Amino acid sequence: MNVNDSQRAEIAGWVEEGCSIADVQDRLREKFSISMTYMDVRFLVDDLDIEFSEPAEESETTEPAEGLKDSDDETVLEEPELVGGAVTVAVDAVTRPGAMVSGTVSFSDGKNMSWQLGAGGQLGLIPGDDPDYRPLPDDVEEFQIQLQKVLQEKGY
Repeated sequence: MNVNDSQRAEIAGWVEEGCSIADVQDRLREKFSISMTYMDVRFLVDDLDIEFSEPAEESETTEPAEGLKDSDDETVLEEPELVGGAVTVAVDAVTRPGAMVSGTVSFSDGKNMSWQLGAGGQLGLIPGDDPDYRPLPDDVEEFQIQLQKVLQEKGY
């Protein structure tokens, strides 16, 4: 995706203010009507040669998350909590054969998969380069939420 010099300067300002990749992604969509995947935004920020570091997110809940117990019986988390907006969904311009609608999804860990919705309403994820990859359950839930929003915006 090409952005002009004034847009690059504004994006650089957002990152320097401390915006996350997801925040930059949202601002690009809202301010410039540019829709990019999470990874594309990450690459764009890298191309701008801006030092970027996402701040550690704190949990919104005060209850301990399930995880492994260490020797002091304290909970050790297996997976970090999903940061909102880290899952992005796109709809294909040309629908896959046999599908009512199809597209791609980028998960919080940067892995991408294709998806399709069959005529019977059956949703399916299509393996990408790694056929053994399984997205986190929180990512799958966020994918379903984002997919519903995207499809409603497109009139499905």
